Amino acid sequence: MRIAMGLSYNGQAYEGWQSQLSGKTVQDKLEKALSKFTQTPVSTLCAGRTDAGVHGLMQVIHFDTELDRTPYSWVRGTNRYLPLDIAVQWAREMPREFHCRGSAIARRYAYVVLESAVRPSVEVGRVGWVYRPLDLEAMQKAAQYLMGEHDFTSFRASSCQALTPVKTMTRIDITRKSTQHGSAVWRFEFEASAFLHHMIRNLMGCFVKIGSGDKPPEWMADVLAARDRDAAAPTFSPDGLYFLGPRYDAQWDLPDRTPAYDGLP
Repeated sequence: MRIAMGLSYNGQAYEGWQSQLSGKTVQDKLEKALSKFTQTPVSTLCAGRTDAGVHGLMQVIHFDTELDRTPYSWVRGTNRYLPLDIAVQWAREMPREFHCRGSAIARRYAYVVLESAVRPSVEVGRVGWVYRPLDLEAMQKAAQYLMGEHDFTSFRASSCQALTPVKTMTRIDITRKSTQHGSAVWRFEFEASAFLHHMIRNLMGCFVKIGSGDKPPEWMADVLAARDRDAAAPTFSPDGLYFLGPRYDAQWDLPDRTPAYDGLP
């Protein structure tokens, strides 16, 4: 049978999602936990790989097994062997035609930024940081240039293995929440057909330049049109990046979000 799971994790301690010889990845920890629970080797696939330091709120994975367990048992049994900063949120038995990556019709990320004169302490690793005030209107205007289908080569890492840099951006939401101490927390949400390696972090570098007043909103269009990584801003920190999860067609009847973690920092 094919089992799908929704996974949340704090990425600070890990070298990204994908398995490595070091064993210090989320995939390595998950497969080790699953193998202990099932007493058989388990190999998993994920909906979207995350880099070192990047967090996952609803990473969806699937694997095939001959074992018959209830969804509740899969969740509790796997979590028993996982580190405290990784947790299975739900499990479902799925048809063989389901593929956690191939069946996804969109993917979503959020980037959380602390705007403060002083660097973060308690929030370190969970938020990006800017010390200059950001301009919401300028960044929202810049976001409009990214909507629709484009060649996103300018925001693509040199190590990216995607077959094509052409992706369709369907949503960018930017919101600001003031704190009691004069600082602010910004939340950028992105939804697209798929994302390139470092695409969100490279976009964030550009948004911060525009929001800080170093570049006008129209600069985003120039960077996009250049199709050249050197035209964009430096890659922003991974600390505030969260994989919100894939989006699936209703036929699969899978959770759209992980409710307990939708608020973010």
